[in-house]
Amino acid sequence: MFVFRTSSSLVLLLCLHVLAVFSVRLNLFGKSQEVVAQEGALRLVGGKRSSEGRVEVYHEGEWGTVCDDNWDLKEAQVACRQLGYLGAVSAEVAGKYGEGTGKIWLDDLNCQGTESSLSRCAFKGWAITDCSHKEDAGVVCETGEEPGGDREYSLDHSLGLSEELGALFDSGEGCDFHIIITGPGQNADVKEQKICVHRLILSLYPQLKITNSSSFTVESSEACHPHVSSFIRYLYSRKIDVTLSSAQCFHQLAYVFGVRQLLEEVGRVFTLLLPEDSTFSTQVSLYEYSVRTGDLVLQENCLQYLAWNYEALIDSAAGNEMSLQLMEALLERSDLVVRDEGYLLQSLESWILARDSTISLEEQNSLLRHIRFPMIPADNLYDLQFTSKLYESQEAFYRDGMLQGFQFNALSFSKLRKHVDNGTEEFLPRVYTADPWSVTLNTTTRNWNPGYGHYDYRYNYGITQSFTTPAFNTMIFKSRTISWYAQVFLNKYECSQHGFICDSVPAARLYPQSSVSQYSSSIRFSNRLLLRCGDNKVFHVQDFKNNVAVVPTNDSMAMTNPCPDAYSFRFVVRPEYI
Repeated sequence: MFVFRTSSSLVLLLCLHVLAVFSVRLNLFGKSQEVVAQEGALRLVGGKRSSEGRVEVYHEGEWGTVCDDNWDLKEAQVACRQLGYLGAVSAEVAGKYGEGTGKIWLDDLNCQGTESSLSRCAFKGWAITDCSHKEDAGVVCETGEEPGGDREYSLDHSLGLSEELGALFDSGEGCDFHIIITGPGQNADVKEQKICVHRLILSLYPQLKITNSSSFTVESSEACHPHVSSFIRYLYSRKIDVTLSSAQCFHQLAYVFGVRQLLEEVGRVFTLLLPEDSTFSTQVSLYEYSVRTGDLVLQENCLQYLAWNYEALIDSAAGNEMSLQLMEALLERSDLVVRDEGYLLQSLESWILARDSTISLEEQNSLLRHIRFPMIPADNLYDLQFTSKLYESQEAFYRDGMLQGFQFNALSFSKLRKHVDNGTEEFLPRVYTADPWSVTLNTTTRNWNPGYGHYDYRYNYGITQSFTTPAFNTMIFKSRTISWYAQVFLNKYECSQHGFICDSVPAARLYPQSSVSQYSSSIRFSNRLLLRCGDNKVFHVQDFKNNVAVVPTNDSMAMTNPCPDAYSFRFVVRPEYI
């Protein structure tokens, strides 16, 4: 009888949990009551109607905004449906409903449009952003109200459900199923751990397939055993505290139990570890682990860091041993930081040859097809037939690539546009750092540093250096040059002296000395700022908005700044055809 009452209580709690997340607090006695928001809740602020406004999200006890980068109708649909509306009429950008305050919690959202809440969409991580509140996102939601229609009020009493279910797990009352934790391969040296749980809770995780059984066995390393109980409690309460030491255990358990949301959130914690291993063994291992577990967030974070540091990776023992799949994934990326495309081809050839006969001609060809021959200067293209280590075995492929490269270098864009799609990857630049396309400013150096084509000067107005690049990286534009100013501002006073306000410092600015409007119909400049440590490892890459890049703090970076007092700024000019 007691078991029946406990189970009924559990069913009641679960029923309450599936009520709408939208809440209205009714107060019959006229006294105001503070409504405590739930984690991930949304609200609209600043609109003329309740169905429109700036989107704000509740996280870690604080309301914050959403950046409008990649904010489109799919994201707006998810937000409006989470708020209880039928859908979205429009997605609003550029702070249309006023600038918010506090944290910008979400940036670069990528929703499918079917998610139940905005925080279930793909994003880099909480508060990881390069935005200001001028870019706060908003929505206009579809109400679907008809004149004289019956208005619906949703009541949400699920606020305490998490704590109550957590307490139910702690008490163990009415539990009817056992989770058995053993060592790897039934290792007898690892003490078996048995946890009693409620079958109804586990039924929420169909991957476990517990229908006709009374227990479920999980193999886990001895180091993870102390964390298993906390993980099982998360299945009840959906709350858990994660540390760097417990992250891998929780990630493995989330994979076994099919808890996708926890898997991805913990995967973001792994990102903090990426800059710490100069040998790249950790980063490569984490990438392979992310592929096995299907953690796309961790996979992207690892790939991004390895792409930023490709040159150091390819010279390391870990880079020499990395998988064919990882190499191909890196070659597909436009955020690959490398001195030039010719160097990338040369390093790929060396990597292939170092693996002897383990890579077939077909696999070689598959890798080489990611080389962007149009991005290689014409004189270097000509030399390939004499210098390439794979030219003889892949002659037909190289000839096709060289022809494409020569055409791109010699023909006008108006001619090319008739026959090629400039949006395909071979016509898009990567992040090329070779001279003259980049310049580095080091805030720890206060000496004059003149050089060929470069000159820097330091007053109380920031650190400034000028340099010159061609308008584009083809023979046609080689003689048409643009002079650029690269600046770093360490305090807000320095920003004000140049006529603009910095939301935070340090800030960087890269702008042309004269107008580039004559190129606006065919060329855009997607410039990048690289933050590097003293050992030249890149730990952050950021684009410029209106020629300015505000350097994020540790709280808003995807990974911890490993050298907060000694990093350098590398400015990279990236012209691309439009």
